[in-house]
Order: sequence, then C-alpha cells, then structure tokens
Amino acid sequence: MEKHWNRLQALALAEVEATLAELPPPLREPAGNLPVTFEPKPNAGLQADGIAADTLGLFTGAEFADPGIEPLPPQIILFLDNLWDFAEGDEATFCDEVHTTFLHELGHFLGLDEGDLTERGLD
Repeated sequence: MEKHWNRLQALALAEVEATLAELPPPLREPAGNLPVTFEPKPNAGLQADGIAADTLGLFTGAEFADPGIEPLPPQIILFLDNLWDFAEGDEATFCDEVHTTFLHELGHFLGLDEGDLTERGLD
C-alpha cells in the first residue's frame, strides 16, 4: 500500500511541477508559492463540512485576488486515491486528471468560479 501511495505522490508531484512550468510567467510565481498537498481522500472533517467523499481536489483559503486574514492559508489539496479511482488505474489518465484538477483548483485561487472554469474546459 505504501509503495502505491509513494508512486501516486511521485506521479502527481511531477505533473504539478510540469503544469507550473507551462504557466505564463505572471501566473507562475504566485502559483508556485501556493502549497499543494496530497491526501488519499477527504477526511471526516472535510466530509462533515460538505465535501463529497469522491472529490478530486480542493482549494482552501483566500483567493489571490482577495488577500486578507484567513484562518487557513491558501492551499490546493489533491485527493490522489480518488484521482486514481477516477482514472481507473491508468497512469496516463491519472496524470491528465492531476493536471486538470490542479488547474481547476488554481483557477479558484485566481478567483474563477465554476462557470469560468467550465468555459475553459477545466470542469
């Protein structure tokens, strides 16, 4: 199990780093400073707050466009077991979905709503 988790983390980290490298320079720095963490699935606390058990990713904290005092610092959480299940165990599909989910959550950081993200093919 640990070997599987380590492999998912390595694949996801490589994909996040490649995605960051592709961003336009004005976005690359703020996006690069945004912590990205990996969890298997949303924990009981997140689920109690209304986050679905099969959620692929989550942005928490203040948006980049609206800095302010927040109890939690902004971060992106990618739920790797859910992404793996969504990809049906295919590594290429997993990496594609990490890419899309990371950009989707980064969009929330940048102030985009679900409609904006859908228009950009990041739903």
